[in-house]
Amino acid sequence: MNSSDKPAPIIDVSWIAEHERDPKVRLIELDVSPSAYESGHIPGAVFWNAYTDLRDADYLPIEQAQLERLLSRSDITPDTTLVFYGYGAALGFWLMTAHGYNDVRMLTGSRDQWAQAGGQWSTDLPEPAESSCGLAGPDADTLSSRADVEAAIGQPGHVLLDVRSEPEFSGERFWPSGAAEDTGRAGHVPGAVSVPIDLLRSEDDTFRAPSDMRRALESAGVRPEQTVITYCTIGNRASQAWFALKHLLGYPDVSVYYGSWVEWGKTANAPVEP
Repeated sequence: MNSSDKPAPIIDVSWIAEHERDPKVRLIELDVSPSAYESGHIPGAVFWNAYTDLRDADYLPIEQAQLERLLSRSDITPDTTLVFYGYGAALGFWLMTAHGYNDVRMLTGSRDQWAQAGGQWSTDLPEPAESSCGLAGPDADTLSSRADVEAAIGQPGHVLLDVRSEPEFSGERFWPSGAAEDTGRAGHVPGAVSVPIDLLRSEDDTFRAPSDMRRALESAGVRPEQTVITYCTIGNRASQAWFALKHLLGYPDVSVYYGSWVEWGKTANAPVEP
């Protein structure tokens, strides 16, 4: 399938309402906690936890075989249309895109827009059947490793884009919440530029106007002709930035450092600037 033939990646709640009973569509709510999902979710949606499902006990991204197992437990086959919503929608969209999944889409903005549009929440927990779904290996042009980040430091034409908050970038915090447990070294990758994700997204978690996003990026020296690697703490905000640059602003060469700061800051020999 040519890129021009790909389905539109962003859908709205009316699309979900029309397809929520379609057996070929799998709704996935992705978040860092199950509390919102358990209190009520879009009927039929399964839950993926960004920490416990997509990362191991050391917060490192799970291996491809484990990701394939998660897909199988969610009754996903290569022909399923994946629709991500919730806090981590962009992370799910980016991760499956990086592994070459054919049809993946997402609802941008708050999950609450489902109820605001008249949709009903469900507390029923679906029990999907087991399936089989293999994946392509991660695309190096979409998913960057720690070695890729190390190689990009100081490299002309490359930019490391840190989209965490200013307290995280400056070394005041390791975790975005400010939690003091299970931390590594705080700071940022040497030479990285700071564009907090709130300069790219609005308070309702939708993306800002393209002109506003472009202005924020170019003011920080992030230009379309550069090779851009985004990172945050666990990859969620970095995935939002990747989507904005790649799909909304037309930056051709953008990838996400999936390990992000939770890997970099916990790696003893990784260089850190305060």
